[in-house]
Amino acid sequence: MKILKNLLKSPMFVIGIGLFLGTLFLAFLGPLFANMSLDRVASSYAPPGDGLLLGADNLGRNYVALLLHGLRNSLYVGFLAGIIATTVGTLIGIYGGFKGGIIDDILSVTTNLFIVIPQLIVLILISASLKDGRSLTLIAVIIGATGWTWSARAVRAQSAALKSRDHIALARINGDGTFAILVKHILPYLASYVFMVFIIQIASGILSESAISMLGLGPMDTQSLGIILNDAKANGALGDGIWWGIFPSTILITTIVFSLYLINTSMEGVFNPRLRRE
Repeated sequence: MKILKNLLKSPMFVIGIGLFLGTLFLAFLGPLFANMSLDRVASSYAPPGDGLLLGADNLGRNYVALLLHGLRNSLYVGFLAGIIATTVGTLIGIYGGFKGGIIDDILSVTTNLFIVIPQLIVLILISASLKDGRSLTLIAVIIGATGWTWSARAVRAQSAALKSRDHIALARINGDGTFAILVKHILPYLASYVFMVFIIQIASGILSESAISMLGLGPMDTQSLGIILNDAKANGALGDGIWWGIFPSTILITTIVFSLYLINTSMEGVFNPRLRRE
């Protein structure tokens, strides 16, 4: 409760959580107030008006319905990719940092190898090789499986610093094994840090999906904010001045990512004593 009060004192947190909750409200409660049909309702790229708040796409579908579908799917990809990347990175980082020695060296080398290879290049190669069956879930899994590296590196540093604490030495004297120490004595200390990592991983997942979808390598037979942008780009919306085909989805992606970064920065200011002193 005290932590929440401290967070609510931060303007960045209030703005960030407000924007993020607003996008969640739009994604999950918006369909209660809007027609979600993706049937053709107007001519190609019909402008806003005549019952179409944001106009229509190249197939004459209501852009509001497209954006609501795309927003929910982009959030799904971001959360699933974030869960996978955070879980894998935390497990590798916390174990390697605590054990040290040859195990830590092997895990560190593996992590560094993945860091050297740009994630976007890996995503493009894998997505391009999967010509059929690129579902939202599969894309999220691929993003999560290739985006865990910096999480592992960050968590490893925290775990390595904690293992020399007195309460860890006491737990060893009491006969606690590695697993018990990690679960009972290391992970609780890193919970807030891991949560901040998770927030950034959500933002990274949404941006990664948007990037590969813009290249035409995103999920098939569905909608996401990145796919909406790709369709608009492929059909010349930007060149023809059709702003409603570009700006709404761009604004939604920017708002989500910006809000998550605000939340993360404000949480770091609360949980990091050094930053509080500064």
